[in-house]
Amino acid sequence: MMGIWKKYKFSDFLKRSKIPILLENEKNYKRVTIKTKHGGVSIRNTEIGAKIGTKKQFILKSGQFVLSKIDARYGAFGIAPEEVNEAIITGNFWAYDFDENIISISWLNNFTNSATFYNICERASSGVTHRKYLNEQEFLNTGIYLPDIKEQKLVLTSFERKSKTTEFINQELTHQQTLLKKLRQQILQEAIEGKLTADWRAANPDVEPASALLERIATEKAELVKAKKIKKQKPLPPISNEEQPFELPDGWVWCRLREITNIVRGGSPRPAGDLRFYQGNIPFLKVADLTATNATYLNSHTYTIKEAGLHKTRKVPANTLMLTNSGATLGIPKICRFETTFNDGIAAFIYMNNDLFKPYFYYVLSSKTQWFLEEASRGQGQPNLNTDIIGETFIFLPPLPEQRAIVTKVEKLLALCDQLETQITQNQTHAEALMQAVLREAFS
Repeated sequence: MMGIWKKYKFSDFLKRSKIPILLENEKNYKRVTIKTKHGGVSIRNTEIGAKIGTKKQFILKSGQFVLSKIDARYGAFGIAPEEVNEAIITGNFWAYDFDENIISISWLNNFTNSATFYNICERASSGVTHRKYLNEQEFLNTGIYLPDIKEQKLVLTSFERKSKTTEFINQELTHQQTLLKKLRQQILQEAIEGKLTADWRAANPDVEPASALLERIATEKAELVKAKKIKKQKPLPPISNEEQPFELPDGWVWCRLREITNIVRGGSPRPAGDLRFYQGNIPFLKVADLTATNATYLNSHTYTIKEAGLHKTRKVPANTLMLTNSGATLGIPKICRFETTFNDGIAAFIYMNNDLFKPYFYYVLSSKTQWFLEEASRGQGQPNLNTDIIGETFIFLPPLPEQRAIVTKVEKLLALCDQLETQITQNQTHAEALMQAVLREAFS
């Protein structure tokens, strides 16, 4: 039978801890981060005092309750673990000792993950919408109901049993997301290896082989060089049998990307943001435009430039295939629907033959995103794909009709993956609602 829950203010069991420290230039100090969404407290980094601007800080002790006065309403609070003992915190982080005769550390830690506590932090915060600060006095004067320590332990035992079920559900859903990601990658890999269209090839034995297409492209590129539209490039060595990881389907051919297209990198007017060059009526793409969604096509842009900035960048026609080539999000392709300019974080594939179906090559590049990120840019400080690395990448070239058949098959399979992902996302929402229900039952 449940006992009587007594009302307490936070100030009844939380006492602000302020252990001041004046940083010394020659000493190293542990600094702390508090993750939002109840992500916990951990070491941010270790820094020498000379590089830390704020010299007057405070010492954090393990076992203390600590929160960010800026992000508390987003769940930036937690119990300090042993690893952050003696770390330093600024006045933006508040550390508290708590009275174990009134509240247990486990009770406090779990209660702060509830919607009730988030709402308390929201109500006690003031300021502009995106920069609200927790008002300490209002926070500490807020009242909550608590059972005695003995009953807290009983409630915690029941809660931990139920939370294990919700934790298992969340782990299973995360596992499903991982499997779904692998499934998408497997679909792309089997597509570009011709495994998805084996039946199609059997039903269409008289299609012109890709080798004839490759010869036409070589002739076309020679004409472009002659017309001085592209530069002449050194011949690429043939792809040896040892370099080919598997046998291609009949009618397909191995080649490198540079053999079928011309790859160029963009540029940016300098200085960035200069109104002599920017905020005009000419679209100007940055990496974030290409990585904003998982869609095949890009239909919008964020930035623009003026005519005066054209000499520092490059303009390409609508329906150009593009690829991000620098930073942590390199290797992401897009087909841009509109005429545009673009910066040097993006490569474009220009003068592609009409017998190259761009959606197929979008999926080819998508299948290589991880390879581009992990292998092609290895050994460089900042991940970067220059046009030589991109151009020398091996691909498998099928005949045009099969390129179209592959895209049709891939899009159907990926649509099924989208449906599965929607279901998993809905289940994750239900699992979060279940956890909040368990928290309300236990701590409200």
